[in-house]
Amino acid sequence: MALTVRLLHLWQMTGTPYFSVLMGDARGYDQWARRLAAGDWIGTDVFYQAPLYPYVLGVVYAVFGADPGTARLVQAVIGAASAALLAVGAARLFGPRAGLIAGLTLALYAPAIFLDSLLQKSVLDVCFVTGIITAVAFVLTGDDRRRWWALAGLAAGALALTRENALVLVAVIAAWIGLAAPAARVGRARALALFLAGVVVALAPVAARNFAVSGEVYLTTSQFGPNFYIGNNAGADGSYQSLRFGRGSPEFERIDATELAERAAGRTLTPAEVSSYWTDQAMAFITEQPGAWLALMARKAALLVNAREAIDTESQESYAEWSWPLRLLGVATHFGVLVPLAVFGVWATWADRRRLAVFLAMALAFAASTVAFYVFARYRYPLVPLLVLFAAAGLAALPRLVASTPRPRLVLAGVGTLAVAAVCQVPLLSASRSRAITETNLGTALYEAGRHDEAIARYRRAIDVQPDYVPAFNNLGVTLRAAGRTDEAIRAYRDGLALRDDYPDLHYNVANALLAVGRPDEAAAHLRKAAVGTPDSAGVQNNLGLALVEKGQLAEAAVAFERAAALDPASPKAWRNLGNVRASLGDDAGAFAALSQAAALAAADAESHYDLGIFLLERNRHAEAVTAFANALRVRPDYAEAANNLGIAYGSLGDLDRAITQFEAALRMRPGFEDATRNLAMARAARR
Repeated sequence: MALTVRLLHLWQMTGTPYFSVLMGDARGYDQWARRLAAGDWIGTDVFYQAPLYPYVLGVVYAVFGADPGTARLVQAVIGAASAALLAVGAARLFGPRAGLIAGLTLALYAPAIFLDSLLQKSVLDVCFVTGIITAVAFVLTGDDRRRWWALAGLAAGALALTRENALVLVAVIAAWIGLAAPAARVGRARALALFLAGVVVALAPVAARNFAVSGEVYLTTSQFGPNFYIGNNAGADGSYQSLRFGRGSPEFERIDATELAERAAGRTLTPAEVSSYWTDQAMAFITEQPGAWLALMARKAALLVNAREAIDTESQESYAEWSWPLRLLGVATHFGVLVPLAVFGVWATWADRRRLAVFLAMALAFAASTVAFYVFARYRYPLVPLLVLFAAAGLAALPRLVASTPRPRLVLAGVGTLAVAAVCQVPLLSASRSRAITETNLGTALYEAGRHDEAIARYRRAIDVQPDYVPAFNNLGVTLRAAGRTDEAIRAYRDGLALRDDYPDLHYNVANALLAVGRPDEAAAHLRKAAVGTPDSAGVQNNLGLALVEKGQLAEAAVAFERAAALDPASPKAWRNLGNVRASLGDDAGAFAALSQAAALAAADAESHYDLGIFLLERNRHAEAVTAFANALRVRPDYAEAANNLGIAYGSLGDLDRAITQFEAALRMRPGFEDATRNLAMARAARR
């Protein structure tokens, strides 16, 4: 049943944009897997994202070819196997009826069907959790042979390589083995050793690889600190927010975390130091604003049990428009039903609580570790098998409970279950907003693929679905401008600003569009607003400087360029612009320093060398100008202006032969070049 509905879902999604266009983490995993399949199995950096899923995907690509569609089919099989494993584990613990209920529940659980079809690690998460449940179930029912202890450890270690916070489950299970697990055959000490050996077998290759490339010990990844900060800061809302506004793509996460930490520290940092920096920032918020942090934790707890799935990149609601398994099953199979049924199951099995305590402890520990960071649908997904386990036990026992439980106690249990269901139904998330986010993310992927018309259609659909979703207006404007429709882009930006005037990207992008159509006054006003929202943006300050130059406000432009250079000292563009405006202001020493810095930072940028050459030529520093123009030509051998000015520099030094050679070269690069033609004639006349 599980395999059938998953294959049906995939069949119905075939041909939709969601099936062929990869977004967010899925695109990153696909690219990573392609590198692995091509032979780059070791890599060079400490893992920033959990590595097991991309390696599994890489093996699939290496064996079957780099086809995401084939990978989805493999994942459908893994998802079906998870349902079967859970059925086996539940049957061992509670009997065949509970096993059947548990297996069918996971088989038909709409979020499972959805997540198993994505190029995401969620499918492995649940496979490993069901593996742990089944191994422990065999132990609890009298079969504590060595293999079950080792398999439980192997599954727990593998889970930590897809979901880093799953290390808490290793601690929970180890504590249970040491204190309460039945281990008649092998003894608790040996059981614990076997379990930990399984964990080590899973983690050791990754830890060894990380040590080999960095010289430091990382059991899994180095992203604890940034993730902890994202979920615990003054601006957090319980879900994911990128460290830099608008840069939520996986390729930016490590870069931004490192750059911001190093800027604050004023030096280069190791991955461990970057993680420690962000951990310290989060702890500062927690200790300085405990009330705000507790309110945030309460919201995250509510999000964890909410009926709606918190979107990451793609929403179940968007896929349900195409997939009738999601559309039909999603009505009844969701967290809002599963959590209260699981609570009822805990009540129904309370007499057996000592035996089942390990599963309850696992669920509570993993829930707490999720709330400690931030909540996504796929982050809470590993809880599903544990919740299904208790829900199945409660449903299987329901006929017996109705017949044997005193009516007041049964009514109280029913009221409590309904109360939990009501809490889960609190409207914290919007389905239309989730769909708008998905459409916008799809539009971004299409835009990056150069499919502008399709991207525009997606952004407009996002706006139709959620008319106040401002990022869609911003991205629509960017795409319209890329398509050469600047006036329409400006209108899209302004429509977005009418909804939210404090959106820095909108101000920045509309300013750039206004600069392109020669309206620097308006552009400068928008850039100043963008600077309020993103005070650490060198790009905003640089473009503000450009707008002020066009307005003739050179002194103010110099201040803006100085800020840009201070914010991003490695930016040759900021230094070059600063040098040019200082030259216009008559600050020759400052101009030379800035232009020299730009040329040093951008050895492969012909324009930086050229601008330095022009400055030197105009100040009769001809020998230095020769070097600058020669560097520009080295980078860009067909740079006619550089060749012409190099000729002028040689001529000014009295070297007419070299001057003539350069003027002739400029004319070969650009036939009919008037300045070079005139300069060549003058040089030849002077030589005669």
